[in-house]
Amino acid sequence: MNRIDRISAILIHLQSRRVVKASDIADRFNISLRTVYRDVKTLEEAGIPLIGEAGVGYSIMDGYRLPPVMFTREEATAFLTAEKLMEKLTDPSSDENYKSAMYKIRSVLRMAEKDFLDNIDGHIEVLKSRRTSNTQLYLNPLQVILKGIGERTVLSIHYFAMHNQQRSERCIEPVGVFYQDNYWHLIAWCRLRTDYRDFRLDRISDISLTGERFKTLHPNLKEYISRQAKERNLEEVIIRVEKSIGPYLNEQKYYNGFVSEREVDGMIEMTFLTGFVEGFVRWLMMYGDMAMIVSPCSLKEKIKELSGIIMARNS
Repeated sequence: MNRIDRISAILIHLQSRRVVKASDIADRFNISLRTVYRDVKTLEEAGIPLIGEAGVGYSIMDGYRLPPVMFTREEATAFLTAEKLMEKLTDPSSDENYKSAMYKIRSVLRMAEKDFLDNIDGHIEVLKSRRTSNTQLYLNPLQVILKGIGERTVLSIHYFAMHNQQRSERCIEPVGVFYQDNYWHLIAWCRLRTDYRDFRLDRISDISLTGERFKTLHPNLKEYISRQAKERNLEEVIIRVEKSIGPYLNEQKYYNGFVSEREVDGMIEMTFLTGFVEGFVRWLMMYGDMAMIVSPCSLKEKIKELSGIIMARNS
């Protein structure tokens, strides 16, 4: 990205939030803090009404807005792909809200981009997994939950617990939602159990906002997951595998504590949290010739040890 494009992108970034930290800008654009300060100064010299406070971040004076933003063809295509995902993986209310937003996005596109989206619209589909979710979609649970999180409002739910086959009514303080292995999950403080719980949305038969505001400062979702990993003594494992074996890992990776993945140097880098390192090592050895360990080093030693035992017994 050249400097002019970067400065324009920084301005859009600054408009996306009330306050933006210099470190966040540096991380997003992979630049130094010194470069951030220089780019921000350029924006100020161009007449952008920026307010900067040491230790807090930058904000734009209320009321200032850019002219309508033009999206690139690639960005518009990403929006269309997301629309397909929203249609299949969320509740009707979230889907309708996204469709409404898409009409607004399409309205500011150039004619060439509009035609391009029309041409590829029928060539992108998201098919539901064979393991179908039984979420009561008519409840619009995601919208209710997200409103509860944003407004810090207690939720009332009717929940079916699989482990004891019992139904219960609970008041909960929502923390965050995530989608994993074809199911939506809600992390919340359960007043009935006086602890944090993971509620699967397909087991919620009724949900509503109580109108009661909670004052407890709960961790955000990332902090909660990180804390859980430490309390359960889980070890972070990072590996890289060849793209060709990615499809074969599918369900297996979830059983081994899969967290996330990204593309690095033409390979798929996967992050796991596991409480059973030896079991993870034995699973990884199935794909040993097409995988490599990034961290921890102790995992490499364990594989060498097991490989030595196998060689000794078969020599």
